[in-house]
Amino acid sequence: MAGNWDSSYEQGGQSDESHHFDRLHLEPIYDAFICPLTKQVMRDPVTLENGQTFEREAIEKWFKECRENGRKLVCPLTLRELRSAELNPSIALRNTIEEWNARNEAAQIDMARRSLSLSTPESDIILALNFVQDLCLKSHSNKHVIRHAELIPMIVDVLKSSSRRVRCKALETIRIVVEDDPDNKDIMAEGDTVRTVVKFLSHEQSKEREEAVALLYELSKSERLCEKIGSVNGAILILVGMASSNSENVLTVDRAERTLENLAHCENNVRQMAECGRLQPLLHLLLEGSAETKLSMAALLGELVLNNEVKVFVARTAGFSLINLMNSSDVKSREAALKALNQISSDDTSAKVLIEADILPPLVKDLLTVGAKQLPMRLKEVSATILANVVNSGYDFDSIEVGPDHQVLVSEEIIHNLLHLISNTGPAIGCKLLQVLVGLTSSPSTVYSVVSAIKSSGALISLVQFVEAPQRDLRLASIKLLQNLSPHMGPELADCLRGASGQLGSLIRVTSENVAITEEQAAAAGLLADLPERDAGLTRQMLDEGAFELFISKITRIRQGETRGSRFMTPYLEGIVKVLSRITFALSDESGAARALCIEHNLAALFIDLLQMNGLDNVQMVSAMALENLSLESKNLTKLPESAPPGFCAVFSCLSKPPIITGLCKVHLGKCSLRETFCLLAGQAVDKLVALLDHTKENVVEASLAAVCTLLDDGVDIDEGVHALLDSEGVKPILDVLLEKRTDSLRRRAVWAVERLLRNEEIAYEVSGDPNVSTALVDLFQHGDFQTRQIAERALKHVDKIPNFSGIFANIS
Repeated sequence: MAGNWDSSYEQGGQSDESHHFDRLHLEPIYDAFICPLTKQVMRDPVTLENGQTFEREAIEKWFKECRENGRKLVCPLTLRELRSAELNPSIALRNTIEEWNARNEAAQIDMARRSLSLSTPESDIILALNFVQDLCLKSHSNKHVIRHAELIPMIVDVLKSSSRRVRCKALETIRIVVEDDPDNKDIMAEGDTVRTVVKFLSHEQSKEREEAVALLYELSKSERLCEKIGSVNGAILILVGMASSNSENVLTVDRAERTLENLAHCENNVRQMAECGRLQPLLHLLLEGSAETKLSMAALLGELVLNNEVKVFVARTAGFSLINLMNSSDVKSREAALKALNQISSDDTSAKVLIEADILPPLVKDLLTVGAKQLPMRLKEVSATILANVVNSGYDFDSIEVGPDHQVLVSEEIIHNLLHLISNTGPAIGCKLLQVLVGLTSSPSTVYSVVSAIKSSGALISLVQFVEAPQRDLRLASIKLLQNLSPHMGPELADCLRGASGQLGSLIRVTSENVAITEEQAAAAGLLADLPERDAGLTRQMLDEGAFELFISKITRIRQGETRGSRFMTPYLEGIVKVLSRITFALSDESGAARALCIEHNLAALFIDLLQMNGLDNVQMVSAMALENLSLESKNLTKLPESAPPGFCAVFSCLSKPPIITGLCKVHLGKCSLRETFCLLAGQAVDKLVALLDHTKENVVEASLAAVCTLLDDGVDIDEGVHALLDSEGVKPILDVLLEKRTDSLRRRAVWAVERLLRNEEIAYEVSGDPNVSTALVDLFQHGDFQTRQIAERALKHVDKIPNFSGIFANIS
């Protein structure tokens, strides 16, 4: 008689600590219950013609093997041949065995109840769990027995065991108990059971995670439990992580994926998945769901924070559907669609996908429609934001039709309507529409159309007024637009800013704020820098506003490291240096204010220092241009030596020597200084300018060469200027500029300088032997414009490549 767990329920043997089960006396196993072939208790006993009884499955297998091996059918026990393979069910024996099993299992269930306790030894708990598993696997109806025996809560309770082996076995047992049994699943929905299972997902031991996710997959087949699982904080997040993991085993990843698929039948779970970055269920419902579901999913999409890669995926998957929803007559649907499109259009790539899905016509229609069918202003703001996003994506908009009469976005009528909206709506919409115009004026293909429309509408004055807006975003958009317009509408823009309206002062104040450099400051500096530099009236007003002193201070602080840097530092510094350089274009002003400011603040020295800011090409170029302007004034400012006083007796002049005057500038023939006469030699700037002749940027080279050429200009001692360049080893770099043939303007500047250098006989002699220089001069003589050909001709005469006929005629005469 068996007094402990049946050996068929054991896995790994029975511990000595489970001896208390031996005291439980079960009914004996009768020999008639045992199949001679399987040595196990029979479930479906059948009898042969000779009266021997076997398990049906076992004897059928015996007969099959006999036939396959070509043997006669014999009884496995007697080995005597059988005349028939007929199997007669032993109904009475089967009923007796079933009754015996029921009594036996009832006793074993009772023993399991007493074993499923945290105070029970681990081995006995394991045996009890094995028994429950085998009982359920033996017959699905036994799951009903387990449920009514109230074993499920007890199995759940042992999940709290300190033994990992017990916990894993309990998770496995629960999965078997609830599999394909809705009633048992309902029991799992009670209390904190699901929360307990979810906790195992974050355990370090992979076996517990594997069993937990397998159990959750089974539980997720119940709609009620789907909601329950999703309600556990962190459950979906962990499952999403497991489904996308490369470190979990393949089976665990697959079960996590399938669990999420089941959980996606609950809309609240779809929301959580989307927040965790798993958007496929949301997009599926957005595309395939009911009208109400589509609205809900679109609204959710508008609330999510998505990375750029996901935005592109959403745009490609659902962009067209969202645009269709945006055309709905239902305001709620339009609002949900607009907010979702606003979210995904903020990335350039996804914005281009939406443009190709034809988002522009409905957007423009929403913005321009007035009357009973117009959108509420709060939604017009969203439409304006989307339009600003897509326009700033860098797409080509001059060929995309957006209106019923084949208008494109840059058609005059459309731009006029946008300008009207900017002036007649609130700051929020106005700001976004200004950003639209910023995007359109940033493209070479559309800027001219926008400029033309602004000119024809007379809207520039209105646009300039936004520079003083209290809203920072509105000011920034306005300044960026005006900066884009300034190369095309510079004089008109200067006229609007010049005067008592105050916008110029506002720009100066924004630019000179003592804060970490902002995008607004950089844009304002760029706008001021792009205004016509020779507009004397604007320069005088900037002088009156104290702008130049403010910018000198800002530049000094930046160079000394006192101003915090940011990603806008470079454009800001480039801008204010260029604004400062405009003072050098006003040196001839009758008031002398510009010259006085340059002298007071020693601007020549500042620009020389700025030449050395490697990496800031525009700063170097503008500084060289400023030095050119300053140096051109040196010949006018130098203090020439005084002549002999009147009344001096000329009778004995032959007996006296002329006075020796020291400290004179050889080039400007007077007393020079960097501060007061802006002399490049006095400031030791020639070496620095010559160094920039080897720069990779043509505009830097041309500006530096122009500054150097002031030493060779009319009104100075050209020969001494040449010697100054020889001292600074500047002759060869100038010749190299001529030979490199970079740009036409640079070659014109270079040939002018070379002609002046070749007036020096030593240089002319050396250059005459260089065929490359001669070839370059001949090329310019043949193909240059009229003035360039004249200069090249004179240069060729210096190296005797063209006869100097004037000299011949002089000798003849």
